Amino acid sequence: MNSNGSVPLKLLFLKEIINLMIQEAGFITFLRTIAIILLVIYGLKFIAKYLLPIVLKKAVNKAQERAQQRNSGFSGAEQDVKVGETIIDKKPQANRNNQSKDVGDYVDYEEVD
Repeated sequence: MNSNGSVPLKLLFLKEIINLMIQEAGFITFLRTIAIILLVIYGLKFIAKYLLPIVLKKAVNKAQERAQQRNSGFSGAEQDVKVGETIIDKKPQANRNNQSKDVGDYVDYEEVD
């Protein structure tokens, strides 16, 4: 309230907006709420039953194509191998020594009693 005892105009406008937003709980609003809930449930069932398998099938096919593209470079080397022949791929020794030198400093810890 103002000093003269009147309610500010902004507060009245806010109360009118709130009153318009609030509806009395009646039979029609109850039926409308139930109808919306049922539409959402059956809509989700429709999506899960018909649309989701299509979307998942496309995603699986795309992932399969990517995997085949990644593995296509390896198949060329396997064609030169005779049946029963074993191939062992090793890293060169120079690379292993360089990696072990970059490990860091040795820290000696002592027990504290």
